Amino acid sequence: MRQEIRLVLAGDPGVGRSSLIMSLIKEHFIDDVQAVVPEITLPSDASPAGVTTKIIDTGSGTTQQERVETEMRRANAIVLVYSVIDQDSFERISSYWLPFMRSLGINVPVVLVGNKIDLRPSDDDEDALEEEIAPLMVEFKELETCIECSAKLSLNVGEVFFYAQKAVLYPTAPLYDSRSHTLKPACVDALRNIFHLCDADKDGVLSDEELNNFQFVCFDAPLHLQELEGIKELVSQGQKNSNTLHIRDNGLTLAGFLYLHTLFVQRGRLETTWSILWTFGYGMDLSLSNAYVYPPFDVPHGMAVELSPAGYQFFTEVFKAHDKDHDGALSPNELEQLFVTAPGGQHPWNGAGFPNSTVTDEAGAVTLQGWLAQWSMTTLLEPRTTLAYLAYLGYPLFANAMNISSPSRSPNGASMPPVSSASPSSYAWFDGTAVGSRPIQDVSPSLTTSALKLVRPRRPGDRRRSNTEQCSVFLALVLGAPGSGKSALLRNLAGKPFQPKYAPTHRLQRAVGAIEHDGAEHYLVMQEYGSHNEAEALRNPANLAHVSAVVFVYDSSDTHSFSYISNLRQQYPYLAHFPSLFVATKSDLDLARQRHEVQPDMYCRKLGLNVPHLGAGPLNVSSRLGEVAELYSLILTIAMDPRGAVPTPGRSLKTVRVRWRTGLLAVMALSGSTLLIVTTWRLLSRGTSGVGLGSWGTHAPSWISWMWGASSTLHNEL
Repeated sequence: MRQEIRLVLAGDPGVGRSSLIMSLIKEHFIDDVQAVVPEITLPSDASPAGVTTKIIDTGSGTTQQERVETEMRRANAIVLVYSVIDQDSFERISSYWLPFMRSLGINVPVVLVGNKIDLRPSDDDEDALEEEIAPLMVEFKELETCIECSAKLSLNVGEVFFYAQKAVLYPTAPLYDSRSHTLKPACVDALRNIFHLCDADKDGVLSDEELNNFQFVCFDAPLHLQELEGIKELVSQGQKNSNTLHIRDNGLTLAGFLYLHTLFVQRGRLETTWSILWTFGYGMDLSLSNAYVYPPFDVPHGMAVELSPAGYQFFTEVFKAHDKDHDGALSPNELEQLFVTAPGGQHPWNGAGFPNSTVTDEAGAVTLQGWLAQWSMTTLLEPRTTLAYLAYLGYPLFANAMNISSPSRSPNGASMPPVSSASPSSYAWFDGTAVGSRPIQDVSPSLTTSALKLVRPRRPGDRRRSNTEQCSVFLALVLGAPGSGKSALLRNLAGKPFQPKYAPTHRLQRAVGAIEHDGAEHYLVMQEYGSHNEAEALRNPANLAHVSAVVFVYDSSDTHSFSYISNLRQQYPYLAHFPSLFVATKSDLDLARQRHEVQPDMYCRKLGLNVPHLGAGPLNVSSRLGEVAELYSLILTIAMDPRGAVPTPGRSLKTVRVRWRTGLLAVMALSGSTLLIVTTWRLLSRGTSGVGLGSWGTHAPSWISWMWGASSTLHNEL
């Protein structure tokens, strides 16, 4: 949000520029003022939006030309003054001043001020004056407001500067076409999106409850019944000259909503429309601000991103709201309506195989389980995409309703200043009836980051169990020769039927499914690069940053299939650092002996693999017969606890050697202890001559009795 406004006053000599400034400061008229008043600074508490305002006076002589140009180029708005009793000063507005500003390339709002109305004859026709102003407003779109005042009587002086400030803070040009008297397309698009987001039941109208929620979100105050009826009555009046319904089923239609905002602009209530736009994340260019769509969300090294409970609840509510036929699935038409508020009305998975990448019903409609699984995958792999679509789909509204707190921020990261409720800009739905007690201000939406959470995946070599339980989404990379059956495994995960006809995979392919494991639901994402992209992708280990396990697939009926993954592991040694599972597909066909130094089972044993419930492997599956259920559970097992699944060549032989060495040392220690005991016994048995150990015969310390396990009496008898 702007922190400072520069207002530059310009006009012909004698029109009263300097007197206007002094009348504002002194609050009374001063007869003798200097030709050019020094720069004046109004503190933030004296402005309608809590910003500092600098007022700059300019001269009109030829010696002041350079300064006028300089100040105009620095201005945020220009107050162009003429005298209502000097027709020449008015005519020079269109013949000199406005063309001059255009020649400088200045594109700022202009407030046209007619001063000295106290000297105008009382019989002047105000309608005639309006007829003079109207052509100027049409020809020069930079004219934001026209106002008349009297510096001598201090009449409308404050309003002059107030409207100049408003022209900067709440400009008309981005919202309204003054020639066609309609809202501009960008404004219509933004307001249409806001309407759809506030239409909670997706019936095409804003009910009283939805209007009340909208009012509360934007202005933190409810609408009373009388105010609601007043709004609908006002909007219905505009329906007489329209071919579209403004009110339907006692609710506000999109056409009525747009008409209402047209009235706001035409009646000078631009701050109302701007406040609503800011609340929903739109900037001055009427596009969603980057800070709103992509709020700061740092992911530390070694951490992953998943949906939080609030995120899952939000996507569940979105699903239910758009499942209009209540069949438990989103049809293509329902999906189209769901993403109508997203850029281009598109979902984020174009070109990614959606909806075949997740669970659908027999008709291809996305089920709730598939919907949540798809967003779980997207959040893990592309959290920025999820953040953006949380904003597009209205998560801030949901978070507000659920009282999900977050830091109070405006779309551009700074707090929006309030507009004084005592000023002429105080909010009203229609003239004469103020709605709500709260002045216009930024109603900071809950940040979309509350829909996400950070988790710490279990990494190879990490022996700690802390935070492992937090992870619920895992990515498995599937590698194997062309035709080995990788795509069939992905299709099966997404609940798709087996396709007997082979179709090569030419690009990145992913699938996601929900898997029950240890009494909890987890999401498993499986990814294959395709035969043409695999080598290039594997050259950069960073591409595997999110991978929790690698699944090596070979065709058990193809004698050359296993050699492919063996060579792949040799070519990219870093693959050995990932939890690994070897899978033999097409177990329904005849088993072929692999043309490899060792057969797959021996190969897995040499790697020292010891996967729970499997051993070294490989795991035999058949996509054709649907015998793959155990596969996904095993992948989750090694992803959640990689111990035993990370290849350690020679681990089995090393274990045998360690055990043999330990046993040998134990035998040697036992033999040495036995020899020591026997030797000591013999020495003590030679008598009590008083020499050596025998001299302890009659005074044997208690520890000797303990050693032999006998009493001192028995020892003396010996």
